[in-house]
Amino acid sequence: MVDFAPWDRMLQDYVDDAGRVDYGRWQRESQAALDRWLAAIAAIDIDAMGQDGAIAFLLNLYNALCIRQVLQQYPIRSIRPRVLGIPNWLAFLRFFDQDLYTLNGRQLSLNGIEHGILRQRFSEPRMHFALVCASVGCPLLRSAAYWPELLPMQLEEDAHRFINNPDKVRYDPASQILYCSKIFKWYGADFLTVASSISAYINLYYTGVQPPPTAQIAYLPYSWQLNQRTSS
Repeated sequence: MVDFAPWDRMLQDYVDDAGRVDYGRWQRESQAALDRWLAAIAAIDIDAMGQDGAIAFLLNLYNALCIRQVLQQYPIRSIRPRVLGIPNWLAFLRFFDQDLYTLNGRQLSLNGIEHGILRQRFSEPRMHFALVCASVGCPLLRSAAYWPELLPMQLEEDAHRFINNPDKVRYDPASQILYCSKIFKWYGADFLTVASSISAYINLYYTGVQPPPTAQIAYLPYSWQLNQRTSS
């Protein structure tokens, strides 16, 4: 049984309801506590878990590793740093591709968790509303851990929150244009496993005027700015 309580407490302490993270205070007060929790779960065997348990564990691990990377470098403004005004693509790619963690003997990067395990093993498109890479363009970070027994409800809440956030999804009936986060472009194949089109998937959750299947899709700019809030 994985003890998610330490991670849950940190999220409650440092993440607000808008998904903004107080990295400054977390760095001062609990960076070591995050390292200890990550060390404590390093021998977990996800193959011995049920589906909801494995997904909950991997979502928590991914988000925790993103937080740890930011804390190690903070203060920063973006996970896509710039040098002399030019994006530092090498540093950006390393954020996702470098091995950060050893889980039960297996070296993992963020992309390894997302693409090598979660997307490979589980047909669960709602994970894309729960994986948070510390940027404003990502889904809002929960101020609570994912728990196996609560996972279906939590993922439903995440999908509703993301799709009804006008910064991520909005439909203009006058022009019949559906404006979407690029998450729907990058992971379109995952959403199409459960719906006939992107607009059909969005309509499963969208509470506004629903776009018709013929609606044109326009993808919104993606912000890589840090999802931070000012320390109190």
